[in-house]
Amino acid sequence: MMSLAERVILAEGWRRRLIAFAAGALGALAMPPFDLFAFMLAPMTAAVWLIDGASETGRGRFAMPALRSAFAAGWWLGFGYFVAGLWWLGAAFLVEAEKFAWALPLGVVGLPIVLAVFTGLGFALARALWRPGPGRILIFAVAIGLSEWLRGVVLTGFPWNVWGMALGGNLVLAQAASLVGLYGLTILTAAIFAAPATLADGGQRFWTRAMTVALVALGALGAFGAARLAGAGQEVVKGVKLRIMQPNLPQDAKFRPENKAEILKRYLSLSDRAVSPGATGMVDVTHLIWPESAFPFILGRDSQALAQISAALPPGVTLITGAARVEETDDPKGLGESAFRYFNAIQVLTGRGEILDSSDKVHLVPFGEYLPFQQWLERIGLRQFVHIPGGFDAGSRRKALRAPGLPEIAPLVCYEAIFPGEVTPEGTASRPGLMLNVTNDGWFGRTPGPYQHLAQARLRSIEEGLPLVRVANTGISAIVDPYGRLLAQLPLGVEGVLDAALPQKIAPPFFANWPLASPFALAILMLMAGLIVARRR
Repeated sequence: MMSLAERVILAEGWRRRLIAFAAGALGALAMPPFDLFAFMLAPMTAAVWLIDGASETGRGRFAMPALRSAFAAGWWLGFGYFVAGLWWLGAAFLVEAEKFAWALPLGVVGLPIVLAVFTGLGFALARALWRPGPGRILIFAVAIGLSEWLRGVVLTGFPWNVWGMALGGNLVLAQAASLVGLYGLTILTAAIFAAPATLADGGQRFWTRAMTVALVALGALGAFGAARLAGAGQEVVKGVKLRIMQPNLPQDAKFRPENKAEILKRYLSLSDRAVSPGATGMVDVTHLIWPESAFPFILGRDSQALAQISAALPPGVTLITGAARVEETDDPKGLGESAFRYFNAIQVLTGRGEILDSSDKVHLVPFGEYLPFQQWLERIGLRQFVHIPGGFDAGSRRKALRAPGLPEIAPLVCYEAIFPGEVTPEGTASRPGLMLNVTNDGWFGRTPGPYQHLAQARLRSIEEGLPLVRVANTGISAIVDPYGRLLAQLPLGVEGVLDAALPQKIAPPFFANWPLASPFALAILMLMAGLIVARRR
């Protein structure tokens, strides 16, 4: 009777594809909001056996039939993982169903089709380096880590639900990100959870050694994380009291310019809400923060709205808010006409209604804020979700944001917070004192999406040693310390305000100083170890 490993290794045709798809889909349970990291055993173990099976289709390591077979297995596994983990993207297409519902399959199925290519490439690379024995576990881990890094950088990148978030979603295990970052966690995840694949190696010795090493590695990560958290302080920035306003405004027809007065009234009323018995309004608040896409109009060009905000802010309170910003350009096409460029920005306002500083979003969301290949895609009826003519323009560089009474701010608009090593300002001599992530997850309703977004943003705190202030329209808003601990939060789908102190930053962790070198050094060490183990077998 064939073992499970033999059934996977020898599977062919649709049976092989279904095994890969199902294993990948199970792996999605390791992501938030489930965080069942043990389920990562299914895709990682199956991956090794599927590549073992690909080895039977060609004699040499670089034989095209074997590489194609490995790529196909990886593609199907990745497709299952991304469909199960990113299905909630379809909710955005139903916000304005009359305009976008027809394109829902492009988000729910089309994006996973593309993302799975990177998983396939990882499998093919692993097959090209494949060796028999337990050393192949480390080879696979490096290959899948490199493919995930590619997914995060190619065509502006989309590093959502990188495999390493299986460890990154657990606060204790996630502390290793301070050393090797998310992509390093991905290599460790693959190596640890693929270890049971050695069960197929035909000897208890290999199985026992591989599992022992994997369990010791997992225990070491836990011990490191526990020790790091045990030594974590709780210092705060003196003289700063933040108030986060979460309006829970639905992303539907109510968010229109004609509803400007009602929306602004709601923001101001909610911002002035008392949060404890006997308190009134913004007692001792120094900084009020509103989320991304706060206004369905250009705040900087609306003197009436600026005057209302100025009148509502108590003396000494600074407002930091997401807002669209516009620049007029003179005759860009030589046609004697002016044009406008729109930016998704974070702006700092004083109590006098003056805009002190502004920072533009650099990493735009494809199809959400701009349309790739716009000239061709508009011909088939596609356009970006935001109601901006031609979409947003990207900021020229990531710059620090300055607000009175606060340390320098690393501004992050929406999904900019998911990019490891890319969250701090460029060209500044000093290190920022906090990361500010304003976002609007209202497009996705009560789905896993907002939970995944928060978990990935939280991991940036651990990598950078910086506190995170996260302000979301519909949730989840939160204050996170430099160790990734959630100090306070507003749940998904509620309106409210959250008052909190600002945690102090800590000394930059190893990853913050070496964001590229640290995961690549780990990859080189793991690859060398894998090849050495394979040679000694």
